[in-house]
Amino acid sequence: MTDLQPFLDKAVEAARAAEAIIRRYYHGDFEVEHKADASPVTIADIECEKAIKAVLSEAFPEHGFQGEELGGEQADADYVWLIDPIDGTKSFVRGYPFFSTQIALRHRGELIVGVSNAPLFNGGEMACAAKGLGATLNGEPIRTSSIDTLAKTSLSLGNIASLAASPAWTSLGSLIGQVHRIRGYGDFYHYHLLASGRIDAILESDLNILDIAALTVILREAGGDITELGGGDIDLPTRSVFATNGRLRAAIAPFVADWDEARDAPKG
Repeated sequence: MTDLQPFLDKAVEAARAAEAIIRRYYHGDFEVEHKADASPVTIADIECEKAIKAVLSEAFPEHGFQGEELGGEQADADYVWLIDPIDGTKSFVRGYPFFSTQIALRHRGELIVGVSNAPLFNGGEMACAAKGLGATLNGEPIRTSSIDTLAKTSLSLGNIASLAASPAWTSLGSLIGQVHRIRGYGDFYHYHLLASGRIDAILESDLNILDIAALTVILREAGGDITELGGGDIDLPTRSVFATNGRLRAAIAPFVADWDEARDAPKG
């Protein structure tokens, strides 16, 4: 396989370039616009994505891009960068640090590099990974937990509007009664927790691939597993997540068996 370290190094550099812009605008005075789906977008989102693309396109001019704000470019290239410059813009706008920059690299359909940077959360958290190179959090290697029973499981639920409206909701209630504790960390944070062994499983709906592409690489390299709620592979159409520490999938899967990706996942 091609040495992935140069790709990872440039993704980190690009995330740091976005971080500088985020720090400049955070708690500042800026206009907030709203996209067709009512989600907010700011000048910081757009400048961050431009800065990320500038770093990556200079290093890899033949690569393509799919970005949250600027759309696609050379999307049929062998290597395509998936970028969400500020995942959690609502948090950014309201002035609390529950947001991150997500950068992933996809090679012929396979996610191979991921950087998740939350620069203002908890003093700064950057999780990184590349296929075969392991995963780190703030430069230290991370692994998922060894929990293998529901009675000891800490389960985090996120973005559950579609899940709550689906037939799987009743079964999920049964699962909640069997695990050790329920949390709802959301966004980048529960994936950082799962990859570093501090929680054990995640169920989430109402998201898109740019939210979780980088986190998918990080979690897999930390020893975890991640699919759609219905068990399908994580890919461009993905709208839901079922992730574990790599030991709990068989125990949890029956409780989400009623989820139908085609029927229940959010559209668009």
